[in-house]
Amino acid sequence: MADLSFYVGVIGNVISVLVFLSPVETFWRIVQRRSTEEYECLPYICTLMSSSLWTYYGIVTPGEYLVSTVNGFGALAESIYVLIFLFFVPKPRFLKTIVVVLALNVCFPVLAMVGTRTAFEDENRRSSSMGFICATLNIVMYGSPLSAIKTVVTTRSVQFMPFWLSFFLFLNGAIWGVYAFLLHDVFLLVPNGMGFLLGTMQLLIYAYYRNAQPNVEDEEGLIPSQPLLS
Repeated sequence: MADLSFYVGVIGNVISVLVFLSPVETFWRIVQRRSTEEYECLPYICTLMSSSLWTYYGIVTPGEYLVSTVNGFGALAESIYVLIFLFFVPKPRFLKTIVVVLALNVCFPVLAMVGTRTAFEDENRRSSSMGFICATLNIVMYGSPLSAIKTVVTTRSVQFMPFWLSFFLFLNGAIWGVYAFLLHDVFLLVPNGMGFLLGTMQLLIYAYYRNAQPNVEDEEGLIPSQPLLS
């Protein structure tokens, strides 16, 4: 069973890396257009926060090194995405975005890590408390792409709903759910089970609106007329 969980964990690492790399196309478009347009930064801010805390959880929890390594990579990748977003976000949205970044990617992780270390002397209790926090945040991470659904429904267009992010979150939830089941790790099982369900919901919404007739007026109101830079 331990050998099986290791191999499943390795597969989970590969899929998680694909999750973290899936927004590359989106951010390449942002760099080319030199604008974030109507893309939302919240999914990447939430994923950065979640990855940072899961890295810490993997470090302080015996036998969870696969969790710490892949989330360490994820924290690095998401940091790059957030920095790109901050560089190209329109000025009216910059202040709001930077406040959210500082609150969720700096203040909260520091408070969580310091708080669990000072509140509990026992390593098992520290690990359990951090696991509970990470599990809660993982559900937020899996649900964060749902923030684009309002735009999808309004415009009847999936242009601003990142398909690959939703697809790989769906796969990620499934494989890490199996890994958690094999290790009897409830802190991994609950959020990844939720991730599987939320990923399924996002893919169904994408499939429904993929070939829908776009609402041209709303779509034009959301997309700035900005030429693609060569």
